[in-house]
Amino acid sequence: MDDDLIRQVEEKFPFVANEYAKNLAAKSIAFRKQMELDVRELDDEDDFSEDPFGEDGEANCCLGLKQRFPDRVLIMASNACFMNCRHCTRKGLLKHADVVRTDEELSDCLIYIREHPEVRDVLISGGDPLVLPDDEVMRFVDAVSSLEQVEVVRLCTRALSVNPSRITDELAKRLGQNQKVWVNTQFNCADELTQEAFDACQRLVSNGVLVSCQTVLLAGVNDSAEEMLKLFRALQRAKVRPYYVFVCDPIAGISHFRVPLEKAIAIEKECAEKIGGLGLPRFVADVPGSKRKVPISELD
Repeated sequence: MDDDLIRQVEEKFPFVANEYAKNLAAKSIAFRKQMELDVRELDDEDDFSEDPFGEDGEANCCLGLKQRFPDRVLIMASNACFMNCRHCTRKGLLKHADVVRTDEELSDCLIYIREHPEVRDVLISGGDPLVLPDDEVMRFVDAVSSLEQVEVVRLCTRALSVNPSRITDELAKRLGQNQKVWVNTQFNCADELTQEAFDACQRLVSNGVLVSCQTVLLAGVNDSAEEMLKLFRALQRAKVRPYYVFVCDPIAGISHFRVPLEKAIAIEKECAEKIGGLGLPRFVADVPGSKRKVPISELD
């Protein structure tokens, strides 16, 4: 592999991984492909950009707050992660992302939400908000959940799969005391459901925190019904709801992960024939300008 090209990749899309992720990558090829640098990240793809969803444009409503759908908003609580996923939607945006840090900035987000009473669902995201200390995490959670109109607070983190020890008993207890909190996470292959990850899920679930998983369909990682079914069954054993399987977003730098639509549809069909509804997520695409997540069966 060309060292100069790899340096270009890392300069454009930095490598970040904690020790847990590195150790898991040494054991799992499927997981390692989500972490390791690849020269194909430099490939040009017509019609794809770093910001297809307008997060730095029309979706940016005030510093660190994004809105693409009428009933929900996303607050950027961090621009750092435990591991930089090579397929990340924001892989080209995080370095310069606006992040809510001060009480004043958070207050501005709350004012925006109050001025839009149709908002009932708030995602606390990034980056990964759980890179923050517990008190900072709870500052966001408690502030947003204090709004009567907000019925759902989604804490979006990949800590469960890349740094499960971050889900301590104390954090799980504090999150569970807030009746509005859900955790949205991402597992992409069954290898990620280690005993440590399973235990982290149980700490949340046993404290009353519902956990949902959004998986990304990735070539060479999980692009077969066999691998997907292993993952869905492992998630069910951990009492994590398989929620969505996304085809790759239309962002630059992930050409090597894209799975042909026909293959994605075939995988969904075979999975539907072999697992019950509680274990079967919806296979969808996030389409710029759409008012909803689009089922892959409706894509051209």
